[in-house]
Amino acid sequence: MTENSELRIAVIGAGPAGVYSSDIFLRQLRKIGGDMGLGDKARIDLFEKLPVPFGLVRYGVAPDHPSIKFIADALEKTLDNPDIHLYCDVEFGRDLTLEDLLERYDAVLFATGAVEDKPLPIPGTELEGVYGAARFVEWYDGYPTGARQWPLDAESVAVIGGGNVAMDVARELMRDADDLKSRTDIPDNVYEGIKANKARELHLLIRRGVAQAKFSVQELRELEKLPGVQLIIDEDDFDLDDETVEAAGRDKLTRQMVEELFAIREMAEDMEDDGDVDFEGNPADRKYFLHFNTAPVEIVGKDGAVCAIRVERTVTRADGTMTRTGEFRDIPVQAVYHAVGYKPAAAPGIAYDGRRTTLANSEGRILTEASENGSVRPRLYSTGWAKRGPVGLIGSTKSDALAIVTHMLEDLAAAADGGRIAPDRDPESVDRLLADRGVTPIDFAGWKRIDAFERSEGAREGREHKKVIDPDRMRELARS
Repeated sequence: MTENSELRIAVIGAGPAGVYSSDIFLRQLRKIGGDMGLGDKARIDLFEKLPVPFGLVRYGVAPDHPSIKFIADALEKTLDNPDIHLYCDVEFGRDLTLEDLLERYDAVLFATGAVEDKPLPIPGTELEGVYGAARFVEWYDGYPTGARQWPLDAESVAVIGGGNVAMDVARELMRDADDLKSRTDIPDNVYEGIKANKARELHLLIRRGVAQAKFSVQELRELEKLPGVQLIIDEDDFDLDDETVEAAGRDKLTRQMVEELFAIREMAEDMEDDGDVDFEGNPADRKYFLHFNTAPVEIVGKDGAVCAIRVERTVTRADGTMTRTGEFRDIPVQAVYHAVGYKPAAAPGIAYDGRRTTLANSEGRILTEASENGSVRPRLYSTGWAKRGPVGLIGSTKSDALAIVTHMLEDLAAAADGGRIAPDRDPESVDRLLADRGVTPIDFAGWKRIDAFERSEGAREGREHKKVIDPDRMRELARS
């Protein structure tokens, strides 16, 4: 094989799904590529529309998750690989087309994430004070094109959702700003915003029961350690029948979640018995209500703004079937946040499956259309949320990556010329193309310069890290 005969793979998206897939592709190629007639060499070019990598880890998860630093460190080690070339600040569909990529790469893998909320299907969402979780997460995570200020003047707020994003949003709305700053990389605008937050009462609304929630145990343990916050539960929510307890016990993660929720119930009782205190026994100035079997049915407004949320009591059976009781009540609030799911991004030139909210695919192979008439489009693949929708934890992307890499290797092995399909095999071709279009990518070295600056800024304040949020500042640091 000649010097430029390695397989050439383009990956769109430098979040966990894209980085894990790149790493697994190289590992699997070294392991079985020779036996498959593919050789063991590949160059992977990883394209990211933002000026920095890591996607969901940096911009989609609450800053106070202790595990995030370890995930980011692992992703960075993967990127520090001479066979993986990072191209940040390069947007697919704007700076590069699908035709550009197919000319230069043997396969293209879409690992794009999600940037939009699924709509909340109840009346009143047009009122002032109703927010989707995605935009709020962008604000507190310092997303480069996100809001720089956030209205936090509501004294009572509701958060709708029974998953980890809802839990993240609720926790940040109840956070002590100084405690958050000391533990995380939040920028100054987020610190000042949370410090001025007027919320003193929060209602987390979960449609189904205790045994059907989708919280991780880690999320629940973080809920248990909020300074100045009293947790309040409804005893009736924890009156589980034997069938429900038995069903929950069959799945390890569900069983652990339910056990942790019962620990929270005991904690909430102790907080009340000790005089409305927080987890350390200090007087609480904020109250956090967990409402299970509570379905929002309407956001109530006055003068165009939120004044309450109307909810209906539900009953959830052991199999997760939910029925409504016709029992309604209004909870006075001035703001409503909904975290009922994300909608993964579309990709120009790729069919979108609106029902599943994914790129149209069959087991990760991109299809011509999102229907039973869709046929596989050669050399195009998807992984992560682009493949399966916005479900699962970050770790779920690893199993996705292995499955799709297996398909890619099988397809490349079945192709002519040992999978060397792209006609333009010059590894510098894409660099020239981008330069001709006036696009200056940020590479791994550029990212390291941004990271070094963020660490130095954090050190000034006794913190490990402090995020830069202005994209132009990032570009300036990367190219300095």
